[in-house]
Amino acid sequence: MTDARLAPDAQAILDRIRGDFEFYAPRHLWILTKAGQIQPLQLNEAQRTVHRRLEQQLSEQGMVRALVLKGRQQGISTYTEGRYFHKTSLNPGLRAYILTHRDDATSNLFGIAKRYYDLCPPQLRPALNKSNAKELEFASLLSDYKVATAGGKGAGRSTTVQLFHGSEVGFWPNAEEHLAGVGQTVPLLPGTEMILESTANGVNNVFHTLWEEAVRGEGLYVAIFVPWFWQREYALEVPPDFALDDPEDREYRETYQLSLEQMAWRAHKLKTEFLGDVALFNQEYPATADLAFQRVAGEPFIRSEWVAKARRGTFEASGPLVMGVDPAELGADQTAIAFRRGRRCEPVQTWGKRNTMEVAGIAAHLIEQREPDAVFVDAVGIGSGVYARLVELLPRVMIHRVMSGESATEDDRYANKRAELWGRLRDWLEDGAALPDEDALHSQLTAVQWGFDSSGRIRLEKKEQMKKRGVKSPDLADALALTFALPVQAKQAPQATTWRQRLRQHRPTARSWMTA
Repeated sequence: MTDARLAPDAQAILDRIRGDFEFYAPRHLWILTKAGQIQPLQLNEAQRTVHRRLEQQLSEQGMVRALVLKGRQQGISTYTEGRYFHKTSLNPGLRAYILTHRDDATSNLFGIAKRYYDLCPPQLRPALNKSNAKELEFASLLSDYKVATAGGKGAGRSTTVQLFHGSEVGFWPNAEEHLAGVGQTVPLLPGTEMILESTANGVNNVFHTLWEEAVRGEGLYVAIFVPWFWQREYALEVPPDFALDDPEDREYRETYQLSLEQMAWRAHKLKTEFLGDVALFNQEYPATADLAFQRVAGEPFIRSEWVAKARRGTFEASGPLVMGVDPAELGADQTAIAFRRGRRCEPVQTWGKRNTMEVAGIAAHLIEQREPDAVFVDAVGIGSGVYARLVELLPRVMIHRVMSGESATEDDRYANKRAELWGRLRDWLEDGAALPDEDALHSQLTAVQWGFDSSGRIRLEKKEQMKKRGVKSPDLADALALTFALPVQAKQAPQATTWRQRLRQHRPTARSWMTA
């Protein structure tokens, strides 16, 4: 934008102010620091990294769609509010909308923007047409800046906006509906931006799902991770008696190349605020994205560290091959089929939106191909028809029907069969196992919560309860749990009864000779 009243050098400065946020921020944006001081916004390492990744995406794709996973108090919201204030206060026709997880966070973020406005140099401060607790409307520019809280299902459904900031998305109630509404208000047009940032809040939620899709390169979003140790202030003077006696602490320091001052800060946090809960520290102050998502809110039946260890497990496959089939039909759930041999589980396969005969056909094909020693089918709902069809197609295969609601074999310990299956799966993981290195299976194994019934027996939360708290059905994990329904022995080769059969058993074939 050019102003004919300005001299050429003044116009060049104004153009740079409008187009270069790193030039603009330390000169015209003022913040309240953690120490309670008013200072110019000097971008820290985390803010600079996020800014440059966003600018790169904007240059390459013409728009911004970004997910930022970070630790506590790293300045990402401060940066984003500055970015959007910069754009809306200096450019016509731009609308910014900020949605947070709590009312106090909403007030805090609006306070940041209001401070930017109040302390902005007069020559760059646009006149206000409207100013209240949640909105700044710039009269001459027809631009505005609004904040709201992600509470009711209607939040996020507004008129068209060009700039959207979702704060702590991992903690939003009704997150799927909010994002669906926001998706309709921010058009897929050049110059538009959607920045979704959050500290991790376990797995199997909307933010984690979007993060995993972005990491896999699916969709428009770019994944940006910010480790805690980028913050210079996250360091303490090393106490005289400080020592890294724990081998895991020494490995942690070496892995992330941390100073003793940073390790002293971490040790202080662990001792005072996190009461020794390393997993909780890793969620709130992650060193890697994987560590951020390893802790699950609530009381998971299976601990995340067992699953994380199993993902690195080196156990060889030995013993009978067992197959678990968890059928689903045309809803949101997926049909999942797992194969396990001893202490090693293979990658779990899934299919969506298949009818009973299609699921039975898929399972029958895999049975004929893999020749498992036993097959366990969840026979609840669609599974009843799948089980009946498999028995009809393959009468000589050991196919077992599993009813998750029936009594457990150990009915003094487990409330029903499903709890018993998961209990055996839990013991298997605790003792050491090998899982495929897959986030989806990890998230589902650690998503199920538990408790006791009136008789003191272990019971798992129902899938309906999981859905109420925004967690999808753990189809992959259920398929793996089915492989623990009964003890299984490997099939014995049929005994030869004639001299021709005995000779054939001991005669090497061309294939066996070539692969021996």
